Amino acid sequence: MADKKKKRLIFRSIILVVLAIAVGFALYSSFTDGEKAVLKEGDTAPNFKLKTVNHETADALALSDFKGKGVMVNFWATYCEPCKEEMPYMEELYKKYKDKDVEILAVNLDQSELVVKRFLNEYGITFPIVHDKKGQVMGEYGVGYLPASYFINPDGTIEKKIIGPLTLDRLEGYLQDITPES
Repeated sequence: MADKKKKRLIFRSIILVVLAIAVGFALYSSFTDGEKAVLKEGDTAPNFKLKTVNHETADALALSDFKGKGVMVNFWATYCEPCKEEMPYMEELYKKYKDKDVEILAVNLDQSELVVKRFLNEYGITFPIVHDKKGQVMGEYGVGYLPASYFINPDGTIEKKIIGPLTLDRLEGYLQDITPES
């Protein structure tokens, strides 16, 4: 009887050790992978090319199409209330800054392009919108919460990364920071 208890104790101990090692490995992998994927201010913004939703002159746009310009890359979705709140600010400032070599490029994460087009018509959005239906660019940029905005210098480096909604004043300040010098 004592022999059976001893074997059971050894077996349970081995299982606990194996589980502890597995959990430790999972945690380690999670933390080290996350560090590689997080973009920081000063990093080069990864290039991407996505299908346009509202841009008549191109079927797809790439970040590299705006080389030499300041670019705000904004990740958003129609179901995101804070995203909806900042869209009018972005539209207002787009009209002001597009002649100053600053672009706003919004990356939509909705599943349906029809929903996005309805939203854009309702809000009168004219800045370029691209569709990241599969979330590949979102993953590459490490976006976890919406809205998320990256302000990219004309040299392609990330000047500022903002998670959460922007006020009109803050948005304009960040656009000024990435405006190319004349």
